[in-house]
Amino acid sequence: MTNTYEPVIGLEVHVELKTKSKMFCGCSADQFGSKPNTQTCPVCLGLPGALPVPNKKAIEWCIKLGLALNCTIPEESKFDRKNYFYPDLAKGYQISQYDKPLCEHGWMQLKERKVRIARVHQEEDTGKLQHVTVDGERLTLVDFNRCGVPLVEIVTEPDFHSIDEVDQYVKKLQRIVRYIDISGADMEKGTMRLEPSISLRKVGSTDLPPYRVELKNINSFRFVRKAIEYEIQRQSEMLDNGETPIQQTRGWSESKNATLPQRSKEDAHDYRYFPEPDIPPMHFTREFVEEIKKTIPTLPDEYETEMKKYGLGEQDIFVLTENAQTASYFIGTATIASQTVADSSGAAVYKQVANAMVNKRIDYSQLTPKEFISRIQNQEKENTVSTDIIQSTVESVLAANQKAVDDYKKGKTSVIMFLVGMVKKELKGKGDASFIEAELKKRLG
Repeated sequence: MTNTYEPVIGLEVHVELKTKSKMFCGCSADQFGSKPNTQTCPVCLGLPGALPVPNKKAIEWCIKLGLALNCTIPEESKFDRKNYFYPDLAKGYQISQYDKPLCEHGWMQLKERKVRIARVHQEEDTGKLQHVTVDGERLTLVDFNRCGVPLVEIVTEPDFHSIDEVDQYVKKLQRIVRYIDISGADMEKGTMRLEPSISLRKVGSTDLPPYRVELKNINSFRFVRKAIEYEIQRQSEMLDNGETPIQQTRGWSESKNATLPQRSKEDAHDYRYFPEPDIPPMHFTREFVEEIKKTIPTLPDEYETEMKKYGLGEQDIFVLTENAQTASYFIGTATIASQTVADSSGAAVYKQVANAMVNKRIDYSQLTPKEFISRIQNQEKENTVSTDIIQSTVESVLAANQKAVDDYKKGKTSVIMFLVGMVKKELKGKGDASFIEAELKKRLG
């Protein structure tokens, strides 16, 4: 990062929907791992006379995601043709959306602030280019199986000013997509792809920079961090030298650990958008939208709010809200535990349940909440050891580890965990670690 410049970052995230059929034809949308060009038809290949028929389920799921992201759903929407001449779409254009998307003007709450979501729109995915060597000749082949798979694009405003904010957003978006069960959002399979646009401005400026560099099709949270870091450094050096970075599209090279230029960056007018003539405009009633809203389950933010009331830490909450099943299981189990465990002390019970789930001390996947609570109680009984035994073990461990005692007294306080481990070892794993730590500190002064 730099003290001179502030990053201005916007994000486009593409998510493939897990519908049974493609966006505008009856071909299977489950194309991952299939033999190339075996899941195609005249529609997704754009052959003369073939007409697209929109997938209703895909449109409903796009609206569902928009609602989960606090978007407004306009009464009217339409498809448009986005014209370009790359070989990954046989018909020479992509059916997408331009000025009337399905969802618009949403937002997502991050730790510090809200990020605005400009639009959530529906389109079709493209084919995949494969660069291979055949008989010593370098060739590019096209697999059209992915052509026409329903694709949702989520576009933010340029509201991100740090890599950490981008990281928060993309991970939270992935969770929301999985919670509402419209896609696996699997980065390795390419069903969720990230495209940040990055530019820099002087610290203190509020103007948008006169350029932007878009990074295409990044399929890893780790890579998106590294790519943005690289771009910030690259653009900073250019600006320091009096150069303005070129508006272009770049890709991330893992082998070179750098972004590489692909092509000059197009603006909207370069795509010559016009309304898709073969698909009429879509009109949605309030009742239709309300019915979709009813299918949205409890979302991560709602679970997080509930778990904070239970006194759980940020890391525990992050693990427990990884998916809807885990979050729901914790809430149900913690509620029952607080009502049934004898001498329960509120937050202590919740933390007990959270600790058992987060640290996977017990495999709860096949247990009812009551069975899980019973297992926790049995483990606690097995783990019980008298205060006298703990205190005498602490004394003997301290006597046998004089160097660690001396290090602690010199200020190297981290050795306390070594000593806790030694006491637990002597007790064959029994005893409460926090109580043992308190006893050690009491004797160490």
